Amino acid sequence: MTAWTAPPVVRVDEPFVGGERAMLDGFLDWQRASLLLKCTGLTGRRLAEKACPPSDLSLLGLVRHVTDVERTWFVRRFGGRECPSVYWREEHPSAAFDEADPAHAEAELARLSAEQDSAREAVRGLSLDAVFVSDTWGEMSLRWCYSHMIAEYARHCGHADLLRQRIDGTTGA
Repeated sequence: MTAWTAPPVVRVDEPFVGGERAMLDGFLDWQRASLLLKCTGLTGRRLAEKACPPSDLSLLGLVRHVTDVERTWFVRRFGGRECPSVYWREEHPSAAFDEADPAHAEAELARLSAEQDSAREAVRGLSLDAVFVSDTWGEMSLRWCYSHMIAEYARHCGHADLLRQRIDGTTGA
């Protein structure tokens, strides 16, 4: 029997011309696909590998982390849905990284894709001027949230580039 490997990902270029919402959606979707692209072809064991000790970062840990980030910002805060974090726990904030289990890699990549779909649905039709009020930071617009998420993914895609190169030498994309 062949071991499961992360499936190929089709990454669509963001629009080069368009309105603000189309640009933000396009850039965020490009970043989302870029992280999954870094996982393509790896087994659960390789995805969970902490390739740069002493760091606890792994590709699977990043996948788990952004699953919670998608849910927190888009589904809970802007979508108004009551749902718990998937991995983050107050008593163990780094659980997304520390508890990345290779045996669950396939399900966790699928969960991220599903959470990305839920995030898109949660903000579909909302104005970029829609506001969430944070107890910590005050008013935050959906426009800000998109910018924040693009930056969050870009930072983690940089981590993923280094992790993937360390795991098997793959660079680019």
